[in-house]
Amino acid sequence: MIYGITGNTQKEKLWEPVAELVRWFMTESVPFLLQSEIADGLADRGLLSSETCHQHRSNAPAADTDIILSFGGDGTMLLSAHEVGAHETPILGVNIGRLGFLAEIEVGQLPETIRCLEKGDYRIEPRMLLSADVRDESGTASYWALNEFVIERSGSAGLLSIRVAIDGIHLNDYWADGLIISTPTGSTAYSMSVGGPIVAPGSSVVILTPLAPHSLTVRPIVLPASAVIEASVIRNEQPYVLAYDGRSRAFEHGDDPIAFRFSQASHVVNLIKLPEQHFFQTLRSKLMWGVLRHG
Repeated sequence: MIYGITGNTQKEKLWEPVAELVRWFMTESVPFLLQSEIADGLADRGLLSSETCHQHRSNAPAADTDIILSFGGDGTMLLSAHEVGAHETPILGVNIGRLGFLAEIEVGQLPETIRCLEKGDYRIEPRMLLSADVRDESGTASYWALNEFVIERSGSAGLLSIRVAIDGIHLNDYWADGLIISTPTGSTAYSMSVGGPIVAPGSSVVILTPLAPHSLTVRPIVLPASAVIEASVIRNEQPYVLAYDGRSRAFEHGDDPIAFRFSQASHVVNLIKLPEQHFFQTLRSKLMWGVLRHG
């Protein structure tokens, strides 16, 4: 088993835990590769020798390893997922952030966790992805997301009018700040923060959640994963963006109508889960369900 180590190099809390893990790997003769930015950062900080960092440095650890250890928060996990891409290398999130639904392992659990992985005492949880085809006068571009796609206004106080059809049948013209098209994984991200439903990650569904709709009768809706969702901004009177997993593409006021087509992607992201980890347990812990508050 070869481990690839990636992480959020903007967090100072990253460096010492990664250095400790590398020392432990070397003591236990466990093979590993370091993402190039992490290898350089460890060497620059004097936490590991330059020779060690150079020897284990990799520009594409997902291609040459069996498991990716992603140090950071949920944003880092999304970045790692996109770095892994179609390799589908399983990812284990190590939380050095705040609220984490994807990065569940705490730094202090790492030695015990690695022992479980070495014994094969874990499961791989495939996570559904969404793809988006964006068609304009210049052609078609394709993107994919683990959490969600969001069509939302940018830098203006006006609302967007977004026409949506499902499998060729008109659903609604949303008059709102925007529209979230979410996977079950993304149901606990942006969608949840604006009142969307929490969906168990193994579900084969897509969630449409409007952002501050002008009509109170417009509610989130859950669709089968097989649904093809077509959307367009029908009154393009202001700039807007298509955001996905921390990335975005901007569209300017007056651009020709843009056609968006969302559907289930052809590949998945594989997350590693330990035996005691379960989505419902994570919900209770992260959202503090059942915790009594006094005062």
